[in-house]
Order: sequence, then structure tokens, then C-alpha cells
Amino acid sequence: MQLVVNVIVLASLYCLICCGYVLVYRASRVLNLAHGEIMTLGGYFLLSITLVTTGNPFVSLGLAVCASLLVGLVVYFALMKFMAGESVFAAVLVTVALGILLRGLITLIWTSQSWHPLENLGLTNTGHKLLGNAVISTFGIAAVLSAIALYVALFVCLKFTRWGLRMRAVGENPLLASQRGIDIHKYYSLSWGLAAFSGGLAGIIMACDSGLEPNMYVIGLMAFPVVLVGGLDSLGGVIPGSLVVALAQVAAISISPQASEVAPFIVLLCMLLIRPWGLFGTKEEWERV
Repeated sequence: MQLVVNVIVLASLYCLICCGYVLVYRASRVLNLAHGEIMTLGGYFLLSITLVTTGNPFVSLGLAVCASLLVGLVVYFALMKFMAGESVFAAVLVTVALGILLRGLITLIWTSQSWHPLENLGLTNTGHKLLGNAVISTFGIAAVLSAIALYVALFVCLKFTRWGLRMRAVGENPLLASQRGIDIHKYYSLSWGLAAFSGGLAGIIMACDSGLEPNMYVIGLMAFPVVLVGGLDSLGGVIPGSLVVALAQVAAISISPQASEVAPFIVLLCMLLIRPWGLFGTKEEWERV
């Protein structure tokens, strides 16, 4: 039972992270390889807020999430907006450079030491017993509930709202969408903001659950196979992709911690050999990449 709980919690974190990858790709056809660093910033925003304020902890959590969303908007308008019309390869290289820059800034501002923002929030990450003597932490529960809420909200909005329809139209054919009067930059920036929001939320939960350190961005890199396993253009593929990768990673812990770190990429290689466009992706999207 404990194995099942661990898989669900890890898959929930991957779901939060990978929704951001898919949102940016579906809207702008850009692979954001700085997503792990943006996720890490969410945890450091929470740390900074808790160091300067002593108010309600839930207000601090909300401010940190909003700061993450703002980062996504700033990144788009200050950087990625000028890549519109350029080759996808050039845009991806820009995100690589952005990730390196953010890593340096994180170390420069917050140093390389480990932090535990939960201590400043006045909250405790207690364990809760489940069936079969399984245990789940408070922020493990938060990860599961946040992933469910975010996924349902995104699915409903993309499927049944006007802005969701327009975002999908911009992703499918930006030229035709702009000719129909849709402001493509508005929806590109919205996708980057929501992606940073979901990634920052994952970073905040991980910072509260297990602490905060600069190399936390590696988790964002380890989550990238989830997107390719589920399908790069498929929001629906995020859940099965997260479960498959999380199961492989948790099972590999019984071998060694190093095997656990390699497991997501072994799953990815197997998927590339069998179905390169992922479980729910389209072949056309894989050829585009």
C-alpha cells in the first residue's frame, strides 16, 4: 500500500510540472527547457516571502504562486515574444540559455545552501496513516489535491470556454487565428503564465515537503520524459505518463537511488522505440519536433 501512495504522490507532482510543458507547447509549439528552473523559483519565492513577513501562511503561499505566474508573463513579454516568427529551434535554445541564467541567479541570490521554508510558515508536515499502515505527508496530500484541481480546471477551460478555444486555435494555426482578430501574444503569454503557475506550485509543495536547494530544477528535467511518454501535445496524456514514469521510478528505488534517477529516461527510451509520439500524442507533432 505504501508503494501505491508513493506512486500517486510522485505522479501528482509530475502532473503539476508537466501541465506547464504541455500548455506552452500546445500554444506556441516551443519546448520550454527552462521549466525546471522556473519551478524552482516558486520555492524560493515562498522562502523570501516567509523571511520578510510573519502573516498568515496561506497568504504567503498564495503570494508565492502569484509571483510564479508573474514570472511566466515577464519571461514571455521580455524574451519569448521576440521569438515569434523565428524557428522553433532558436526559441528552444533561448529557453536553454534562460535556464542557465536562472540557475546562476538562484545561487547568487539565495546561495547554494539548503532551506526549509516550512519552518517560517508555522506549519508542520505531519504524516497521516492510511489503510495498510501506509503513510502520506500533509504536503503529499496537497500535491494530490492540487494536481486534481489544476488538471480538471485546465481541461474544462480548454474544452468549454472561449479563451480555451482561442488558445487551441492559436496553437493550431497562429496566422489564421491572427487574421481572425485573435491577439496571439495574449494567448501565448497566458500559456506561459499558467505554465509558470503550475510549475511554481509544484516547486512550492516540494520545498515545503522536502526542503529547498538550487539543484531542485533536476526534478523538472526528470519530469520531461512524462511529457514525451504521454504525448507532447496531449494534456490528457499527462496523467497516464505521470503514473507510468512514477511507477518505474518508485520501483527502481528498491534497486538503488541511482537507478531511480535513471528510470524515467529508460521508460522514455522504450517509448521512443515503440511509439515515438507518445501514448496520446499525434504523429504529426512528433515529426514537427
